[in-house]
Amino acid sequence: MAVAAVRAGAGVVRRLYGRRLARTDKGDGDFATAADVEAEEAILDVIRGARPADAVLGEEGGQRGAAAEGGRRWLVDPLCGTLNYAVGNMLVAVNVALPGGAAAVADPFSGEVFFTDGAAAWVRHGDADTPLAPASATRLVDVNLDPPFPNAPGFRAVDLLARREFGERFRPRVVSTTLALAWVAAGKRAAYVTDGDGLAGSVHFAAGIALCRAAGCVVTGIDGGPADGAGRGLVAAADDDTHRLLMSMIRG
Repeated sequence: MAVAAVRAGAGVVRRLYGRRLARTDKGDGDFATAADVEAEEAILDVIRGARPADAVLGEEGGQRGAAAEGGRRWLVDPLCGTLNYAVGNMLVAVNVALPGGAAAVADPFSGEVFFTDGAAAWVRHGDADTPLAPASATRLVDVNLDPPFPNAPGFRAVDLLARREFGERFRPRVVSTTLALAWVAAGKRAAYVTDGDGLAGSVHFAAGIALCRAAGCVVTGIDGGPADGAGRGLVAAADDDTHRLLMSMIRG
């Protein structure tokens, strides 16, 4: 169902790409487009059709339905990378997650869907499923430079990029969408680093974190602690050596 949901959202994102879309201001420079809203509705249609009693927390529509004790609540980010999308950049993702269970991330333009059942993780391209295999060989590390920066001045992602050791070992990338987390799980990136609070329960990050964990990545906060609801930031690395090296730079 998670795969079907993100595919429905991705279909909307592809169909509306390149059009002049109405925008809704969300404050602090953030906004939603008509594609965000319509994609979320397409995802909700899939979830409601299969599990009408489940609650949903959507990036655009907020909380819908009340999850009974022990019930399900889906986290939905219908278009992660709205600013990219609005200026004609195809680096975006569609995210759906059930905390502690299934999750899926769709790349609308490559056609890839990264997904997990909570225990293992795969990428689906067409009708073929391939297990995700994290690897650090690319040496590419995505770093989220978008505000807010709740852990500054103790941690600022831009300072990490300026470290000599970082340039000697890694090559920075700034994708500005949590599609980068799926890429860590798939071996397309060595790691992903971002600031922020409570990311594990966020509609933006939950699906990507679930993928990385199921694929066997090392996932912690920027302080090395668990990347749970109360954690600080996020470091998702393909392997122990990459994670250890990044943490040494962050702590330094």
